Amino acid sequence: MAQSVSTSVKLKVPYYDVDLMQVVWNGHYLKYFEVARQALFRECGVDLHRYMQEKRYVFPVIRSMVKHIRPLRLDDEFICTAVLKEARIKIVLDFEIKLIANGKVCARGRSEQVALLVPEMEMAFKIPEEIQKALCGNKQMK
Repeated sequence: MAQSVSTSVKLKVPYYDVDLMQVVWNGHYLKYFEVARQALFRECGVDLHRYMQEKRYVFPVIRSMVKHIRPLRLDDEFICTAVLKEARIKIVLDFEIKLIANGKVCARGRSEQVALLVPEMEMAFKIPEEIQKALCGNKQMK
């Protein structure tokens, strides 16, 4: 079995992400996932903005899911991990948020991205080979 492509980022809950009860608003978990996604892409040498400018492809998120397990609170330090699950037809990433203090899982999630050719906004029905190779290298993905 091939080793997964993954990366983790260390983050701390800022004041502006919490409500009056000092609990993180549910929508911010997607923001934390995005930070981990961008870190994974950077580590693989993938710059989707540059790719859009040069090759006329965009990669919108078409589906996202968050399973909230326990709340993050003000000043919690946590690790958000992104794991690449697929990069052939679409880019599928799984995410997990764990507290640094005790290792407890706070959330899990998934996102899916597709390739669209612009300005036509036509679905490519596959991730361009250049992006596949950068993300997967020689690793076999599902």
